[in-house]
Amino acid sequence: MRLLAAALVLFGLALLPGRAMADPSPAYQARAAQLVALLAAPGGEADFFAPLFLDAVPIDRWRAIAADLRKQYGKPEALGAVTPQSATAGQVEIRYEKAIVAITLVVAPDAPNRVVGLRIVGTRQAGDSMDAVLRDIAALPGSTAFAVARLTDAGPQWLHAVTPDRQMATGSSFKLVVLAELARAVEAGERRWSDVIPLGPKSFSGRLMQWPDRAPMTLHSLATTMIAESDNSASDSLLFGLGRDRVDAMRQRFGPVDMRSLPVLTTAEAFALKMPANADLRRRYEGGTMAKRRALLEGAAAQLTAAQVDVGTVAETPVAIDTIEWFATPQGEIGLLDWLRRHGGDALSILAVNPGIAPANAQRWQYLGYKGGSEPGVIAMNFLLQAKDGRWYGVSGAWNNPAARVEEGRFVALMTRTLNLLAD
Repeated sequence: MRLLAAALVLFGLALLPGRAMADPSPAYQARAAQLVALLAAPGGEADFFAPLFLDAVPIDRWRAIAADLRKQYGKPEALGAVTPQSATAGQVEIRYEKAIVAITLVVAPDAPNRVVGLRIVGTRQAGDSMDAVLRDIAALPGSTAFAVARLTDAGPQWLHAVTPDRQMATGSSFKLVVLAELARAVEAGERRWSDVIPLGPKSFSGRLMQWPDRAPMTLHSLATTMIAESDNSASDSLLFGLGRDRVDAMRQRFGPVDMRSLPVLTTAEAFALKMPANADLRRRYEGGTMAKRRALLEGAAAQLTAAQVDVGTVAETPVAIDTIEWFATPQGEIGLLDWLRRHGGDALSILAVNPGIAPANAQRWQYLGYKGGSEPGVIAMNFLLQAKDGRWYGVSGAWNNPAARVEEGRFVALMTRTLNLLAD
């Protein structure tokens, strides 16, 4: 998966949204057809790719990526659909033995029309099934939980699951609860999306760390940054701005609540508590009642800031992911997503900014809202989806391993397979 992950960021020119042309140009069609042979075996790269591309992606790296694709999906057999967006740019599908790989392809406008941009944007496995996905999820080392539901006016109809009621560490997925509390407050007339509050305490990770202290921010801007970029300063500002007690109450709306999740921690508090230097504080927090945990957070506020966090001590291996975390079940997360579907208002457009999966797969849905989370030993992904036929779905999954980092690309592939099967 490492080489395939690298392929997802191959040098390429961005395509602009718009309608596809009726027919590809002959030069574009020829390069698309040649790509099948180039993926099947080494050779001919210098004639196919422009120097501009090879400066960014040397031939040895390209060959390693092509070999990794063959290892995963078998031999590339044929060119599939070609969807041009202009005379020189578009998307092509390559049919492998075990999958269809979607690729953005950009060629130079002048002869010999060498390729200047290429990006792998999605895969669909041939002959895949939901049973196979469930088996693969259950086989992951550590613990897993997963659920798929169709969302109806009568509530979720459960379709597929692996231990869907298991409480899992979910990382930044907790930001969905913060978003839900903001949406509730707006719906109740207590807040407006355009309300302005100061940027609160900074937290590591995210561009708002570099913004001026107490910069005025609308609630909408903070929410968008929190969800689309998973900016920790944005989430911590909203948690305090909305009121931790109100966010705690929202957390308890969606199924049985793991009391380890309450009170809802800021990102700075969570990672400060994980630090070895704060081992005593952590033990007291882990063993305390909710009231004592609240008092500890208030009393030790100066120690539990991002400025006090040595990121290196918590960024390499799993640390306290079974105690200092944000816990939820897939069933609860889908219930939260369904609530947002019905009450979210502007939250729905915010959730749709970052789809969490490759564009070619995301475009198979009429609507796709996403929020996930990850840290060493933890990955979680949550999707709110509307199919082209108008039906709504919720998909939620998490993988925890307290003994080792999880393979994030492997889990993303499993969730992408799930969404593609649902879309079909």
